Amino acid sequence: MVLGGGAAAFAAITEASERGLETAIVNTGLPLGGTCVNVGCVPSKHLLEVEQAAFEPPRNPFGAVKYNEEPTVDWASALDEKDRLVGQLRDENYVDVADSFGTDVYEGYGRFADSEARSRSRAEGSRDDETLRVSNHVSNNRTNSSEGTTIEVIDGADAGARVAGEKVLVATGSSPSPAPIDGLRQIDYETSESILERRTLPDSMVVIGGGYIALKWGQILHHVGVDVTMLQRSDHVLSGMERQLGREIERCFREEGIEIVTDVDVQRVGQENAVATDGGLEAIEAGVVETDVDGERRKFAGEDLFVATGVAPNSEGIGLDSVGIETDESGAIVVDECFQTTHPNVYGAGDVIGEPELETVAAKEGNHAVENAFRNEGRTIDYDAVPKVVFTSPEVAAVGITEAEYADDHGACVCRTVDMADVPKAKAVEDTRGLLQVVKHHETDTIVGVHMVGPRTADMIPAATLAVKLGLTVDDIIDTVHSFLIFSEALRQACQAFRRDTETMSCCIE
Repeated sequence: MVLGGGAAAFAAITEASERGLETAIVNTGLPLGGTCVNVGCVPSKHLLEVEQAAFEPPRNPFGAVKYNEEPTVDWASALDEKDRLVGQLRDENYVDVADSFGTDVYEGYGRFADSEARSRSRAEGSRDDETLRVSNHVSNNRTNSSEGTTIEVIDGADAGARVAGEKVLVATGSSPSPAPIDGLRQIDYETSESILERRTLPDSMVVIGGGYIALKWGQILHHVGVDVTMLQRSDHVLSGMERQLGREIERCFREEGIEIVTDVDVQRVGQENAVATDGGLEAIEAGVVETDVDGERRKFAGEDLFVATGVAPNSEGIGLDSVGIETDESGAIVVDECFQTTHPNVYGAGDVIGEPELETVAAKEGNHAVENAFRNEGRTIDYDAVPKVVFTSPEVAAVGITEAEYADDHGACVCRTVDMADVPKAKAVEDTRGLLQVVKHHETDTIVGVHMVGPRTADMIPAATLAVKLGLTVDDIIDTVHSFLIFSEALRQACQAFRRDTETMSCCIE
């Protein structure tokens, strides 16, 4: 029994079906497919390609190529294309898959049925077939398995349904979580979900936040013609990643014309009227942000406000307390390393159990939860070997621990950084933005972290991830023959920098 209908849920029903188990999903919140296909990876990456197709050609670095007209973007048409793509992938990858596994899908808001509700249902004489039991194993262990593992659908198309399973996986995901900013509840503002429904865009936008969602959407909006100002609380964007990456992507954004202000303490937000020179009303600036920047009071204003201050687990209102499932201070469900909650028959996976909030991680967690629940296989995840990618231009990618984290653990760091400007491929294609840093163990020379900004780093990070996961050394990378010309030479060059002076090294040296 799965509460939720995203990546973790579908990884779980896939594994369960392969083991001959009966499965059911109560899909809560977004349409089937969850965040990734509906409001996350798929729509944002589609729109990133739309805006890059418009923004990049006129900026081409080759004098031999000429453009006669500036491209334009019809935002409403872009959203129509996005909707068609999302609908197609939702049907192919989720609806049809659930059908192929024979998974019963219940649409509506699901929650655990507490013991009082179950007793009341029995007292009212509900028929046995009104509570549907899932799993081939239920009949052999009916009393223990059903206690605390019944889900009731309280609204939506299937309101009133009650579904029980031997085991339950909670995979309800997360939602945008605005910071507690004074005045925010009194005004309209955009999030990464609401912006996908907006058919027309403002001329200007103030973005609060400097994480991957803020950067991705800030650049999308800028590239389609919106004047963007980004406000970041810490001293660099992407504060959870290697500092150099944030500094470099800031530089690239500013070169494009995006204003980024760091060390911002947002005091309040609101809206005010903009007065024209003739004294009349020119416009309503809905995104007015009063801040403190390094002790100086500053005001930033735009036609609209975009809030990207993080996400929160979708754990409220689903009856966790009634069955004894604990959450932490952020609202994330507490699980052990095998994804078991404080209820022995309930497991958790995906964003609802906290960071890292990644679709690929959610799927792996959902798969492992089923393996552990039914075979006690003890499957875990090494989160240090999970890559992170920010799909901006240039892209940002990282895996493993940072320079600062290693220094905290060992008192020093052995790191090398290569500028993309020194990589032959980057020179050949006239795109030298970015850098790549390798962090190695000071005694064993194993690679423990790789952090990069640059063109196509999303395609480069899998090799670095394997190096971290398998404990490869810098010499293993050096001794591997690489293709030429490729951006991934940056990884080899950074490893070579531990062994020789790369400033006097031919690009042909292996």
